[in-house]
Amino acid sequence: MNIGDIIKKRRAELDLTLEQIGDAVGVTKSTVRKWESGNIENMKRDKISLLAKVLKLNPVTFITGEYTELSNVYPVNQKNVFNVPVFDSASAGFGAAAVDYIVGYMPVYFEHPSSASSCICINVEGDSMYPKIENGDTIVVNKQTSVDSGSIAVVLIDGEEGLVKKVVYDKNSIELQSINPMYPPVRFEGNEIERVQVVGLVKKIIKNL
Repeated sequence: MNIGDIIKKRRAELDLTLEQIGDAVGVTKSTVRKWESGNIENMKRDKISLLAKVLKLNPVTFITGEYTELSNVYPVNQKNVFNVPVFDSASAGFGAAAVDYIVGYMPVYFEHPSSASSCICINVEGDSMYPKIENGDTIVVNKQTSVDSGSIAVVLIDGEEGLVKKVVYDKNSIELQSINPMYPPVRFEGNEIERVQVVGLVKKIIKNL
């Protein structure tokens, strides 16, 4: 696939303007327009890296022309181990964060390889889930919209704020509990329940030693 066509196609998919692409990469919109027209002979490596990040594509795409989204997990040379995308925010990776760039990849073992494609990793900040989950730990999260009561999950509040909490259901309420006793539970009742959206189940905790 032509590199210029890839840029134009992906920009349309993400609903980004020429100006937004240019601002993110550090060039003018006319430069981006030239890239889309196929005039990319002078594109520097640092620009390719920034362009890949804003378009959420694998940088190799701009070398091979093979269209590959950056968020795709891919296997490494070890059975049942996949490199999973890592995000720096509990909101990121679920379409809620304004900036949800992938900050890296982490090799993760999956007992069932088919489950790898629905997982992401999140770097945790804060101590509300201490000592089970500590500041700096990385959690492996399976994307799903419901969990059993008592599960530790990633939830969005009002579609924006991402939290890692124990989710406890009652007949007419949802309570988000921290493990650290310094943080009181937050309870949502009645119509307020709609403010809480489960977006993933915490499957694994990777400690930062």
